Amino acid sequence: MIRPGLARVRGASMEPTLHEGDLLLVLWGARPRIGSMAIVELPRDEHGATRPVSVKRVTGRDPDDGTRWWVERDNPRVGVDSWLVGSLPDEAMLARVLMRIGCRRGPFA
Repeated sequence: MIRPGLARVRGASMEPTLHEGDLLLVLWGARPRIGSMAIVELPRDEHGATRPVSVKRVTGRDPDDGTRWWVERDNPRVGVDSWLVGSLPDEAMLARVLMRIGCRRGPFA
């Protein structure tokens, strides 16, 4: 089921596009779109610990497995993306980001 919702940005992996505290309008359960951002569930780290749900840019399908998604961060110095953990399955793509509706410097912070 596709439903609208909100998500708050934590961290700096999507700077300069998004900043800590930005509020996003998202569609939970919507298919990702190449070039847009998505809320994703990244795989566990090397110690087996879960990573936080993250915002990433959907850059395309995995060229080696067309059923999986390749996601990247906008800030190459911070965070985790497919360059570090590989492509993600459909079920890891939790929501499509529609727009930022409040920023850390604005009335929604």
